[in-house]
Amino acid sequence: MSRNQLLPRDPSPPPEGPVDDSGCPILHVDMDAFFASVELLDRPELRGTPVIVGAAGARGVVLSATYEARRFGVHSAMPMTRARRVCPQATVIPPSHGKYAEVSRGVMEIFKAITPEVEPIASDEAFLDVGGARRRLGSPAAIARMIRAQVAEQYGITCSVGVASTKFVAKLASRQCKPDGLLVVPAGEVVQFLHPLPVAALWGVGERTEQALVRLGIRTVGDLAQVPVTTLRRELGAVGAHLAALAWGRDERRVVPHAPDKSIGNEETFPHDVDDPETIRRELLRLSERVAARLRAAGHVGRTVSVKLRRSDFTTITRSRTLREATDVAKEIYDTSCELYEAAGLERVRLRLVGVRVENLGPAAAATRQLGLGERETGWREAEQAMDRAARRFGPDAVKPASLVRRPFGPIGP
Repeated sequence: MSRNQLLPRDPSPPPEGPVDDSGCPILHVDMDAFFASVELLDRPELRGTPVIVGAAGARGVVLSATYEARRFGVHSAMPMTRARRVCPQATVIPPSHGKYAEVSRGVMEIFKAITPEVEPIASDEAFLDVGGARRRLGSPAAIARMIRAQVAEQYGITCSVGVASTKFVAKLASRQCKPDGLLVVPAGEVVQFLHPLPVAALWGVGERTEQALVRLGIRTVGDLAQVPVTTLRRELGAVGAHLAALAWGRDERRVVPHAPDKSIGNEETFPHDVDDPETIRRELLRLSERVAARLRAAGHVGRTVSVKLRRSDFTTITRSRTLREATDVAKEIYDTSCELYEAAGLERVRLRLVGVRVENLGPAAAATRQLGLGERETGWREAEQAMDRAARRFGPDAVKPASLVRRPFGPIGP
């Protein structure tokens, strides 16, 4: 069973009487079918019907789907061609990332008004540690109900909340009560909650690890919990001890607010396979412009530039280079990306996807540039900062490199 097959069950009716949430300061809040739910705000006539959000082209993938579509087997990251086959009656809506970002910011503000201990892990989900908010707002379960009510009232969408003693169990709880549910796993009942679950529910169990566990006769979390740690280490390596701890509900990870970005990147899939180096370099330029703008918006510079090149047979090649000095300049990122592309020896190989990423990030305010003897400032950073100002005032396409003004075709996505 893969993770995509771990469909949430229908939320159970609330238990009779109060639930003991005294040892459960961690909340995992997850929006229900987030992109699709936001789209339905503008298309209420589609409520209760199968809806898929994703690029309509043959190379697109599903970004989100309503639960009506999920009942047919549609799930995120599924190729759109397959999604249309399994659910031909679904309405397909192209993504509107600006709308999702606006709603996401508002939802995160609701969380931060409750506690500063908020760790976003995606645009539509976050961990909260509400231990310090109990005296002011009540028990964790009461806070969870408040969050769900405020999200529904202010944004017209639903969310599911898991309440538990650890991040791992809280995330599993929110999945189990989807959609539009609330589930508290008391600290004293973690083992009873975990052990009946399929082993694929554990963090760190991908398809290969699951196959290895099934070969050992391990199908549930309870099965794994009974296996000696030494056996798991021998069969799985270092991850074996990690899974053994999770199987007994042990997770020492804390909620980390404002976790710094580790990297910033963008990638795109072409509408059809491309082997023209000029077209690929033009796409590398467009992606470099995007990445550089995101770096500057976040106040970051980065030293390592990497490119991702996916061939028509889905073989993926990555190449990276660490620069002498950190940068947020699109021209420097683009020049390095082109050099990496050329060094990969794929200039006449058909590609279906390219990506650009900058890693090894640091604060731009602390970055310095050392000019060589007689070297002059290029002015590229200042020019790109001026482009940022124009984009904020007139829109993202107000200023762009001349080679990007007209293209024979563009990749899937916005």
